[in-house]
Amino acid sequence: MCPGLVWTCVWERRNQSHAGGGGGEEEEEEEEPGCRSQSSRPLFNLLDLECWFPPSVSKRSRPCFCRSQHELSGPRAPGPAEDCGGAEGVAGLTGQDANGVPLRRSKRGWMWNQFFLLEEYMGTDMQYVGKLHSDSDRGDGSVKYVLTGDGAGSLFRIDEKSGDIHATKRLDREEKAYYILHAKAVNRITNVALEGESEFIIKIHDINDNEPRFTKDPYLARVPEMSDIGTSVIQVTAIDADDATYGNSARVVYSILEGQPYFSVDPETGLIKTALPDMDREVKENYQVVIQAKDMAGQMGGLSGTTTVSITLSDVNDNPPRFTKTVYEFRVPESLELGSTVGLIRAVDGDIGENAAMDYRVIGVDGPGWFDIATNRSTQDGMIVLRKPLDFERKRQYSLRVQVENVHIDPRFFSMGPFRDEATVKIVVEDVDEPPVFQRVSYVMEVKEDAARNTIIGSVSASDPDDKNSLVRYSIDRRTDMDRVFNVHAGNGSVFILRELDREEDAWHNISVIATEFNNPRQISRVPVFIRVLDVNDNAPTFASSYETFVCENAKANQRIQTVSATDPDEPLGGHRFSFSLAQEAAGKANFSVRDNKDNTAWILTRRNNYNSVQMSIYHVPVVISDGVFPMQSSTCTLTIRVCTCDREGNMKLCNAEALTARAGLSTGALVAILLCVIILLMIVVLFAALRRQRKKEPLIISKEDVRDNVVSYNDEGGGEEDTQAFDIGTLRNPEAIEDSKQRRDIVPETFYPPVRRPVLPPPARDNNGDVRDFINQRLQDNDGDPTAPPYDSLATYAYEGNGSVAESLSSLESVTTEGDQDYNYLSEWGPRFKKLADMYGGDDSDRDS
Repeated sequence: MCPGLVWTCVWERRNQSHAGGGGGEEEEEEEEPGCRSQSSRPLFNLLDLECWFPPSVSKRSRPCFCRSQHELSGPRAPGPAEDCGGAEGVAGLTGQDANGVPLRRSKRGWMWNQFFLLEEYMGTDMQYVGKLHSDSDRGDGSVKYVLTGDGAGSLFRIDEKSGDIHATKRLDREEKAYYILHAKAVNRITNVALEGESEFIIKIHDINDNEPRFTKDPYLARVPEMSDIGTSVIQVTAIDADDATYGNSARVVYSILEGQPYFSVDPETGLIKTALPDMDREVKENYQVVIQAKDMAGQMGGLSGTTTVSITLSDVNDNPPRFTKTVYEFRVPESLELGSTVGLIRAVDGDIGENAAMDYRVIGVDGPGWFDIATNRSTQDGMIVLRKPLDFERKRQYSLRVQVENVHIDPRFFSMGPFRDEATVKIVVEDVDEPPVFQRVSYVMEVKEDAARNTIIGSVSASDPDDKNSLVRYSIDRRTDMDRVFNVHAGNGSVFILRELDREEDAWHNISVIATEFNNPRQISRVPVFIRVLDVNDNAPTFASSYETFVCENAKANQRIQTVSATDPDEPLGGHRFSFSLAQEAAGKANFSVRDNKDNTAWILTRRNNYNSVQMSIYHVPVVISDGVFPMQSSTCTLTIRVCTCDREGNMKLCNAEALTARAGLSTGALVAILLCVIILLMIVVLFAALRRQRKKEPLIISKEDVRDNVVSYNDEGGGEEDTQAFDIGTLRNPEAIEDSKQRRDIVPETFYPPVRRPVLPPPARDNNGDVRDFINQRLQDNDGDPTAPPYDSLATYAYEGNGSVAESLSSLESVTTEGDQDYNYLSEWGPRFKKLADMYGGDDSDRDS
């Protein structure tokens, strides 16, 4: 028996032959069903167990389906003497339940639960699945077996008579693991169900037909260099599509094919680990590891798959920086500008990225402050930079001690240190031809403004700093001295003046002096020279402003009428000290006096009572103003005082006309402006009169009746072809109606131009009318040969109706301009087209009048 599982077995009931009740015949022994070895014929595969038919089973024996203890009503197992029975069923059963009650099984037509079928069947015949049989089937062909469900009719086919089920195609468990079908037995004739429909399952029994497949190919992984043994790198995973619940078909074991002895793999989990210590990235950075996954637990005959794992050793700071040289030497010219790079030094570090970041610094130098070093982060170079100017004549060589050190240091690798290095840098200064050097960066000179020409006001000095000590020639940059006020001696650098100076005009002069090497004129240098012009008392003081002073007629003696002050463009060291006094020539007959206030101001006072504007309307008071600086300068300024009528409070009420005129005197500019305006007005008047006197010619069109080149617009309704009063159409007549002598009406005829006589051209022989071309040519000759024509282009337009009509011209252009009678009776002879026109114009005069 197959305990605990659903198993199927067939018991044979021995056929006994009774010959006349011959009990002497021996009975054949029954073979007990159960789990048999491979020597027996297999019927169904049930997972890892197989149930077999005994070899002596007859085809005519009926199947009996035995269930496990879990499917029976109580725990039982068929005994070796248990008989499946025929149509009568089982006569009796042995076995009891837990309470000692005998177990019995009721009769049933058929019972089954599931069939099993191997996948990937390779045979040529259809694969046998199993057999269905009903107790109602008497073998007479009246029973028909019907199969429905998954794959019925396509994948699975049943013999309607025998109930044998076969698989028609190869099945793959990985595509579908089981099929649910329904079976029933019906009467072949009436199609009435003989048994109730029963459901069963056909499970596809897995075989090892799928190799393991990795989820990625290739894998990429990184692990730090110098890692310990057993450091995890990456885990790989392979998937086998076979049934993992059956056997070892999907049991995968991992192994390493390539990559030893550096790495190892866990056979169960696929975890890759380091197998060697202290693997150095600088020695070897990339590794290719091939991993195999094999099913059947790695046994012989199992299927396998492989994948590649690319492992890169990531960098750690395990290498200190090292200079490639112990001594570096650089040669630089002494003219190198400040901030320029003297040279580059480089230390080598086997690491990469931030682990190779370095810092440079100067730890010793024989010229402090002359040089500095900076780190270029992109190239990790040390840049030596000049901080002070070099001078070959003073110092020709410098020595520096430079140190380099890693920025990021890993404490785990201190034992591999120290992570720093030192080197010596020698800098040799080379001599260059330098321009002259002035003793000062700038010069300040002073000169009095009254200094005479060619007076030396100072000197500049420059020398060649080179060993050859070339001579120097001096000059002035004329762009800074456009007026050529100063000059410099070319040999000794003495600065002198060429023109007179005026402090009040320019108090400071800023010039540049150029020093040039005599042997090499390209070597030049400049120095600014600031020249201050010192003040000399050379200007006399004057009134600070223009005063408008008046005195009242009723003024009293010693009355103050004005306060005056003075100004002086000079700037004495002690400040201005002005003195005021009345001019000596006016002291005897003065009407006013001047009182000096000793504070650079003075009062103008009256010397008598009552002033009469009729007798004297304006007074001129000369005031002498002197400064107190040596040499003393003085000037006489005249103060104009008007006599005006005032009220009691002293407010001016009225001044005479002479005083007002003197007060409001016009300036020269105002007089010139007024004169120009008068001249312009006179010119306009004269030009206008001349234009009016000028004789003008009449325009080309002097008559409203002349319509040539003229547009006549009127709103009256026309009178038809007979209306010839609207405008003169004589100019549009045909050549036969043109007058021989016709004066031009577009201009006034001159007496000295005789009228042009046009020759009369004979008409063509073919008819009385001229051709259009002849008409136009004649008009063109008239216009070209007319001496009275205007001296500019004129457009003449002619309307002319040509010949060729049977009715000749119907236009008034060809008719005469007189009011003569016209005979229109011929219109009735022109046919029906002119009937309407003949009715309008034809007939007698009495008809027309009516």
